[in-house]
Amino acid sequence: MNPAGKLKTALVTGASRGIGRAIARSLAARGVRLALHYHMNDHAAEETRAQLGGEGHILCAADLSDAAATARLWHGVAEAFGQVDILVNNAGLFLDHPPLSTAFDEWNATWLHTLAANLVGPANLSLLAAQAMAARPSAGDSWGRGRIVNISSRGAFRGEPDAPAYGASKAGLNSLSQSMAKALAPRGVYVYCLAPGFVETDMAAQLLEGPTGPDILAQHPLGRISMPDEVAATAVFCALDAPAAMTGCIIDVNGASYLRT
Repeated sequence: MNPAGKLKTALVTGASRGIGRAIARSLAARGVRLALHYHMNDHAAEETRAQLGGEGHILCAADLSDAAATARLWHGVAEAFGQVDILVNNAGLFLDHPPLSTAFDEWNATWLHTLAANLVGPANLSLLAAQAMAARPSAGDSWGRGRIVNISSRGAFRGEPDAPAYGASKAGLNSLSQSMAKALAPRGVYVYCLAPGFVETDMAAQLLEGPTGPDILAQHPLGRISMPDEVAATAVFCALDAPAAMTGCIIDVNGASYLRT
């Protein structure tokens, strides 16, 4: 059941596959009604919806690197659901651009594209969510007025030598999460952030099957990379069960492949 037995709604970005799909499944299993965001892969988004329990789930396409499209996404979901209780910023992209072998124009374009999708898009959705959630009457319970869960990466801490814009965008997402947590806590809106490492998705499978596969596995004391459902379980805990005192946290979900103090 949801907190206080109330049916909650959530917008999950990048929900057509991988971590986003796993989060959507896990939230639906807890009785949450979902807006499944995707960029262009409508077939995969339909597959995700078909895997969900419950009713009333909707699909919504948008390019989150486009500010106007991001605003339309939020307002469309809010209109369809009446209100959005939970925002999960999961969508993102990873583009190789090694510093010593990338031409300047490609470098600049990759930085602009990566930051727009991985940081500015989530920041814009977070602003719209924060303002809508903070304006609601108090629910009178410990869950608060709304919750935002951001999916970052261990790359924010360890660096990404072949994709520095990705690492920088995720470090920015961490800072955004903590800044918003401080700003929104007085209004009962709580912000949580997860930092996964390698997760068993289609993209990771290609890397594991390539020449870097043994090195990637060697980083993981578990002898395997993390599973999407493991990240999803953590995200759902934050979205539905985590105490208010955890707002502003950044939770590592990387199987001890990268440790920080």
